[in-house]
Amino acid sequence: MESTPILSGYGSYGTANPGYAPIAEGSPAMFAPPVCDFHGPSAPPASMFDTVPGYEGTVAGGEGGYLPPPMPSYPAPQPQPGPAQSNWNIPSITEDTAREAFSQYASSKCCYSSAPVKDGVITNMEAYNTYRYRLETFNESRTTEWSQQPYNGQPVDAYTQSPPGPWDIPAKAPTFFQDDKQVIKVPNTSSVKNCHTCLGMGRTPCKECAGVGNKICWVCNGAGNRISGDRCHHCQGRGRVNCSHCHGQGSRECETCKGKRQLLVFINLKVIWTNNLDDYIVEQSSGLHVVNLSKVSGQEMFRDAQYMVYPVMGFPDSNVVRAAERLVREHQARFSQTSRILQQRQTIELIPVTKVTYKWKGDSHIYFVYGNEFKVSADNYPATCCCTVM
Repeated sequence: MESTPILSGYGSYGTANPGYAPIAEGSPAMFAPPVCDFHGPSAPPASMFDTVPGYEGTVAGGEGGYLPPPMPSYPAPQPQPGPAQSNWNIPSITEDTAREAFSQYASSKCCYSSAPVKDGVITNMEAYNTYRYRLETFNESRTTEWSQQPYNGQPVDAYTQSPPGPWDIPAKAPTFFQDDKQVIKVPNTSSVKNCHTCLGMGRTPCKECAGVGNKICWVCNGAGNRISGDRCHHCQGRGRVNCSHCHGQGSRECETCKGKRQLLVFINLKVIWTNNLDDYIVEQSSGLHVVNLSKVSGQEMFRDAQYMVYPVMGFPDSNVVRAAERLVREHQARFSQTSRILQQRQTIELIPVTKVTYKWKGDSHIYFVYGNEFKVSADNYPATCCCTVM
């Protein structure tokens, strides 16, 4: 009785697939073999991960939620009132400064004539006090997730002793108010498991050929012969050619374990430092849109940085006082529950805004000069032309 050769391919558990071996030249025409039925789990099963005390909520492939920090073992320092500031005035800009800013604005626009700048006569300049209050809260948050990598003989330390708690693992914080993150492998959580993707075989069926090792010949479309009736020289008359992705083997190296068959499974601790910032800009009556002020800087008149700030006091504008109280309260409530606040900082900037009225060709017009950069806003510039880009 003639023996059946062992054919290449990849069965459900790495056994030979009852298909065809890589095609040899001169072999008779063949039909497509049945597709192998191999479906490893798309995600690691929950049973793959051990239960680790202190890390029960950790999940695979995603963060298990932010871990609340433990209560401090010593009383937190109480916020102190910031330094007093008696001078809240904004110096007015000169007429020459206003005219120079207007000139630069007009020259930056391809369709703006310079005539209003050269011939316009400034008739009035009004300065407006505009304040920007800013609160920054620099906090540290921690979250955990199960991770894995191909096992290459790395140390295995699970169950040797209890792992440290998520907030007991030291991490080097960056400079205050600078975002950063650090990923730390949690000690005493590493173990070795069979790869869930390839079921510990190191290889998975080739997706390009469905695990059979060959594909329909694109020259003769599987017929084995050309239209003329001659044998197809590309597939040697077989109608199929070896798969170029798996070189006719029907399987490829497992992408998860890189052919190692086993995975090192461990818990990663992700430490995230975030500078959370909120602004409040006082609405002013000049007519300039507030959105313009977010693009410029002002003169910093007040700065207070400490572990927890106290709302600013003694400010002449009650809107800023109320905004400071609200933002300080909101930040402390929002970030103290799920993270550790490391430092807060509050500042007040005085943003100069000057409303300039000028006359040109008998009509009055206005523009605004604002910010330390002397930006200009002139919504209704009186001398524009239509440009067409060819």
